[in-house]
Amino acid sequence: MSAPPRWKVWMAAARPRTLSAAVAPVAVGSALAAHDGRFHAAAAGCCLLFSLLVQIGTNFANDYYDFVKGADTGARVGPRRAVAAGLVAPAAMRGAAAAVFAAAFLAGLGLLARGGPWMLVIGVASIACGIAYTGGPFPLGYRGLGDVFVFVFFGLVAVGATYFVQAGRVTADVILGAVPIGLLATNILVINNYRDSETDAAAGKRTLVVRFGRGFARVQVTMSLLAALAVPLVFWRRGFGVACLLPLGLAPLASQQVRRLRASRTPGEMIALLGEAGRFLAFYAALFAGGILL
Repeated sequence: MSAPPRWKVWMAAARPRTLSAAVAPVAVGSALAAHDGRFHAAAAGCCLLFSLLVQIGTNFANDYYDFVKGADTGARVGPRRAVAAGLVAPAAMRGAAAAVFAAAFLAGLGLLARGGPWMLVIGVASIACGIAYTGGPFPLGYRGLGDVFVFVFFGLVAVGATYFVQAGRVTADVILGAVPIGLLATNILVINNYRDSETDAAAGKRTLVVRFGRGFARVQVTMSLLAALAVPLVFWRRGFGVACLLPLGLAPLASQQVRRLRASRTPGEMIALLGEAGRFLAFYAALFAGGILL
């Protein structure tokens, strides 16, 4: 069987199913800025570029470090990883991660004029935690802290920073709007770890699924979905228009996701469920942002 084209290898290594976690917070933060009359297209675009590059860099670093630490092996049931499958040399993947993170840093410099030195702190912290997710002396993902990392940086920080560079402040509505984005982005990670729990446990990767079991993971995903669907109701009660309730139309998909997580047994089913979680976040962010604008 011939090797796939190089561009397809690198595209798969970027993990397109996860990229909605980079786009969603920028969409919601920018919608809130527009609602308050403070939208700035160039700043929003710079935030989007930075967020995407950090996500891709984190995925590349994860590909490299999980191979080095033994979490990605032939026994893994998920999509094949480029380094573990022998499609990309470890040194090449490490170099690619460094290059993408460097590009993210340069993109983030464009926000200093509007956000001040806090943007430098946030940018460096985001990149450092992207590396530390599976690398460094204290890998977050191996200590059960990956869920916290995703919620904070792809929820609170990403939405808050996107709004801040456009409006010059952060409001209670912004923090509230970041919560469902962080929770749904974390669900993508939980479902990924749910699928990989056996091989993660064998490699010493102590994710929350490994620590507390798949039953705990199902409750976590369910509660996150319920909380995400409750937030638009809070926005409506705080005076936003009825259009902000648009995400409630996703309730049947949320229920289906919970049922399928409980019933999933095969690798193919779990891989499909991961894609569904990414799409759910994308749909939610689109409807939530659109409802805020309307």
